[in-house]
Amino acid sequence: MNVLHFIQSFFSNEAHWHGYDGIPQRVWEHLQYTAGALAIAAAVGLPIGLVTGHTGRGGNALAFVSSGARALPTFGLLVLMFLWLGLGIVPVMFPLVVLAIPPILITTYEAVRTLDPSPVDAARGMGMSEGKILFQVEVPAALPLILSGLRSATIQIVSTATIAAYVALGGVGRYILDGLYQRDFEKVAGGAALTAVLALLVLVLFWAVARVAVSPGVRRRRTA
Repeated sequence: MNVLHFIQSFFSNEAHWHGYDGIPQRVWEHLQYTAGALAIAAAVGLPIGLVTGHTGRGGNALAFVSSGARALPTFGLLVLMFLWLGLGIVPVMFPLVVLAIPPILITTYEAVRTLDPSPVDAARGMGMSEGKILFQVEVPAALPLILSGLRSATIQIVSTATIAAYVALGGVGRYILDGLYQRDFEKVAGGAALTAVLALLVLVLFWAVARVAVSPGVRRRRTA
């Protein structure tokens, strides 16, 4: 039996669409982990990236911190947090947040720092405050790259949130872990397929957000 047959069998099994272990429930749990980790990572990474990009200070420190965070093993962090805090959502959130902060932080910094300085200088010449320059001039122009950092972080979270199953939580990783334990390869293939589908949906979602949030003028400049 090939992988496609396993996937087809998994999704065609009506039992997989109902109950606490049904696909809707597991996908909902997975999305909750993803949204929670992304919200925390964005709350940390976006303000720091915007301020450091605007001022031009702290770029080397950001690069050092981001490189160190990327070097940390996600599963190792999960195990350490589990041993320290026991069962719960925090041992899962912590490694996912650590995983997501670097792409948000660095991309936001670079997005603001590498902008054409002419509009910024013109805004200062008009007497705009630094806060207004940041949010009314720099952020709209840097938004495509900022969204790309958020998109990259979200895909990484979606792909990695399967680790929640290792500390007795849910999500689509439950199918992978339980399937391996039970030697039920339909479940393994189904869980992997669901993870891939969620990652693809993230790409579509951010494409749609960019179409709505990014001004046509900025899009034209990026494609020119």
